Amino acid sequence: MCGIVGYVGSKNSTDVLVDGLRKLEYRGYDSAGIAVFEDGRIKIEKSKGRLDDLENKMGLYNRPNGHCGIGHTRWATHGEPSDVNSHPHGNERISIVHNGIIENYLQIKEKLESKGYVFESETDTESIAKLLDYYYHGDPIETIRRVLGTIEGSYALGILFRDFPDRIFAVRKESPLIVGVGKDENFIASDVPAIIKYTKDYYLLEENEIALLTEQEVKILDIDGEPIQKELHTANWDIEAAEKGGYPHFMIKEIHEQPTAIKNTVSPRIQNGLPNLGLENLTDERLASFDRIHIVACGTAMHAGMVGKYVIERLARVPVEVEVASEFRYRDPILGKNDLAVIISQSGETADTLAALRLAKERGVHTLAVVNVVGSSIAREADSVCYTWAGPEIAVASTKAYSVQLSVMYLLAFQLALVRKTVEPDQIQTLCSQLLDIPAQLEKLLHEVEDECQYYASKFQNAKDLFFIGRGVDYALSLEGSLKLKEISYIHSEAYAAGELKHGTISLITDDIPVIALATQKALYEKTISNIKEVKARGAKVLLVCREDSNLAGELSEYLIKIPLIPDILMPMLSIAPLQLFAYYTSVLRGCDVDKPRNLAKSVTVE
Repeated sequence: MCGIVGYVGSKNSTDVLVDGLRKLEYRGYDSAGIAVFEDGRIKIEKSKGRLDDLENKMGLYNRPNGHCGIGHTRWATHGEPSDVNSHPHGNERISIVHNGIIENYLQIKEKLESKGYVFESETDTESIAKLLDYYYHGDPIETIRRVLGTIEGSYALGILFRDFPDRIFAVRKESPLIVGVGKDENFIASDVPAIIKYTKDYYLLEENEIALLTEQEVKILDIDGEPIQKELHTANWDIEAAEKGGYPHFMIKEIHEQPTAIKNTVSPRIQNGLPNLGLENLTDERLASFDRIHIVACGTAMHAGMVGKYVIERLARVPVEVEVASEFRYRDPILGKNDLAVIISQSGETADTLAALRLAKERGVHTLAVVNVVGSSIAREADSVCYTWAGPEIAVASTKAYSVQLSVMYLLAFQLALVRKTVEPDQIQTLCSQLLDIPAQLEKLLHEVEDECQYYASKFQNAKDLFFIGRGVDYALSLEGSLKLKEISYIHSEAYAAGELKHGTISLITDDIPVIALATQKALYEKTISNIKEVKARGAKVLLVCREDSNLAGELSEYLIKIPLIPDILMPMLSIAPLQLFAYYTSVLRGCDVDKPRNLAKSVTVE
């Protein structure tokens, strides 16, 4: 959520800032603004709405012209979306942009008001800007250090001081920020896509490290103001990976990138036909010793964890609990010293998930991070890390990140079963071979069912309510399918374990209510068929997703999608695809903003 970009160099900084902020639109925002040094002063332009609104407001003559500046896209937390609440905040001496939440801003505000400061906005960010002004006596680094000792909460800050018109200052805590290093130009940004057009090289700021950027150099200081040496990272993808590549939306592009992403994640981790996750600090003996596994995540990542629970328990016979990260630490969870906590996050910066990881570590539990972003906070703080090689995911609704998270869940289940000796090695070898076949099968399925999914979306696009049902892993898939549909099409959608219908939910089934039923598990097929008949008897219109050898399928539903025959345990790797396509085309047909759905952000870095 929210995006920060900063630039100092020879280019027109306004152009670079707006371009960088556009690359961060996927993070979600409701206002935008920039602050640029122009003729010795800090010129601020900001506006409620999209970047186009900011561009229109600046027009031809108000557009700042300078070579050093900071920009921001804001997702409202304190104060409604408005011009005055938009970032940057500050005065003629200091300007800042901020991601995160300042928890003690009211106390700071009260103190500064007693000193004569007048606040204009409803934001917590303005308290930082005025606190910087209050402490400033000519030394920016000392001023920042004093402010860091006062504020509480999470923050990524980009700061301009009028007295230093060729420099950007930056600092972070619990909110991501990188420093991009170019040739005769340098950057700050919330994420790599904002700067990948200009440079692939960047530093990852650790908590409360202070960065000082000029056109020619980058200095990074610790909290005491002492210089420190940092490892320079290089992004392993280019600007084309962050562009649409001829697709109308990032989401459909990323749906079609899933076969490649799965292959990149799985292939290097199967060696001599057997799983080898190569987890640092997790030997086979240690893996075999765990008594219980806690999978902790939010949203789509949690749904991947639910499939992981089914697969791990079935193959490795170790108890697994799937926990909502936002609830995990507040319920004082019972954690044993011999437990494993698997922390799943696409961005590696999800605030609730990061807090859950820290609690698990405090309790002495080994933590394994499954993340997509190299060097992210969760990746750095976990005891072990398994990266998913999905590449950049721009659309807010996660698709390929989910698929690679599923892939890691399978690999983890296979390795656990192998080291715990609950499944014979030759059976694990067969499962690994079948997992390696998934990318080709998924690519074929996507092309085969895409037109069908678009047609079915046209039949359901005007629905006000919609239900997903399934049993076992199909229930976990139903949850993810329902989430995809409601977050991008705004149709009210709910997912239920099919066997629970008779315990109350079936009262909501009336004539022409759409029901998407998943019945891909052979052992549960007859039971699910009974549930489908129950909703059909009450007038539901059914879209059935099932195995291609399913009998009676055509008699049970108005609409039908058949999944190629693969082992039931691997079915989620294929059956998620039509649910993603259905959600995508429903959103398109309803005229929604597919890649940037309202009120949502890609990376949720506040609780």
